[in-house]
Amino acid sequence: MERPLTQNIKPDGSPARLEDYLHNGGYEGLRRAVKDLSPLEVQAAVKDAGLRGRGGAGFPTGVKWGLVPMGQSAGQKYLVVNADEMEPGTFKDRLLLEGDPHQLLEGLIITAFAIQASIAYIFLRGEYVLAAERLRQAISEAEQSGHLGKNVLGSDFSVEVHLHTSAGRYICGEETALLNSLEGKRATPRAKPPFPQISGLWGRPTVVNNVETLCNVPHIIRKGADWYRTLSRSSDAGTKLYGVSGRVKRPGLWELPIGTPVREIIEEHAGGMQDGHRLKGFLPGGASTDFLLPQHLDVPMDFQAIADAGSRLGTGTMIILDDKTCPVRMVLNLERFFARESCGWCTPCRDGLPWVVQVLEDLVAGRGRAEDLPLLARLCRTIGPGNTFCALAPGAAAPLGSALTHFRGDFEHYLPRAARVA
Repeated sequence: MERPLTQNIKPDGSPARLEDYLHNGGYEGLRRAVKDLSPLEVQAAVKDAGLRGRGGAGFPTGVKWGLVPMGQSAGQKYLVVNADEMEPGTFKDRLLLEGDPHQLLEGLIITAFAIQASIAYIFLRGEYVLAAERLRQAISEAEQSGHLGKNVLGSDFSVEVHLHTSAGRYICGEETALLNSLEGKRATPRAKPPFPQISGLWGRPTVVNNVETLCNVPHIIRKGADWYRTLSRSSDAGTKLYGVSGRVKRPGLWELPIGTPVREIIEEHAGGMQDGHRLKGFLPGGASTDFLLPQHLDVPMDFQAIADAGSRLGTGTMIILDDKTCPVRMVLNLERFFARESCGWCTPCRDGLPWVVQVLEDLVAGRGRAEDLPLLARLCRTIGPGNTFCALAPGAAAPLGSALTHFRGDFEHYLPRAARVA
């Protein structure tokens, strides 16, 4: 089984330095791109490969690049790497940033070449101090070796890279809030359209891509679209970093073919449930996805199959709910996070999420009322898709709404007996 994304990750946790990366074929994709291909040919290769964004939305990467205006009249363009990984339960980008920073840099440089962006920013979560240290070292090595900066590998293409450490807010994971933050403004989402590919950073055409997404690019350019498609076990292409946290025997992160079934990830790679615990449900793609149940264990972990099951692949990092953990309190913990991280830009999110938290806190404190469960369901619709500027509140509604559906009895358990009868 080929694992291109993690082939350079060392067991001792030390980073792959430039000599390690070059030894394993590193920067060969970049060399091919700037020496043998045009920017549009690079875009076409990524489109043909079927690479979809690994940040959560799953939008086709090559299609996103193709929305950027090309030619000399397009003027200044930017590439921004979204490394603001703050989704609860998600830690995949951290592995790549700390373990193989040159892989990200190569993907970044190839992408900048493909859209003809001369300036790139890596927007890094502020708490990722070790990742920042290793990225700075990798940037320095790449510049000194001619892989980054003026006339990349002797070509006519030049790009400069800036590492920006975030002040640390979950909302910065939303691409337009990220751009506002990068400009020194309050991190609030922008209305779309216009989309960043047309009017992004400082009003210029901008592509924002996730870390894992860009790490796929060098391998596609080096080995080809057909090879990339053979890596998967579904209609989606490539491999995926899958994670599992919760009461399993070996919580962790693994690179597997996209489309690997949930059961295989949990039972074979995560070692199954801890002794004395049974699987009750799981969030398949981080905290902002809908709960799935044990009956979904044989569902492939790809974009369409998980959507058909009633949730989202998201970041591909599962959070396990076991039979000894209260789903109501688990959801309350998540809703507190989302309410705290709301930027306050739109009313449903700013006022709705604290209301959700208050109702849940009253419920678990024994102050629940019969009307609380219908109220929570109504709030999920109010803060759901189409009612807010961005996906933060709809993401918060996902675990709550699905928990109300799947674990209704656990919620009713907190109601006074009279309210339950009513």
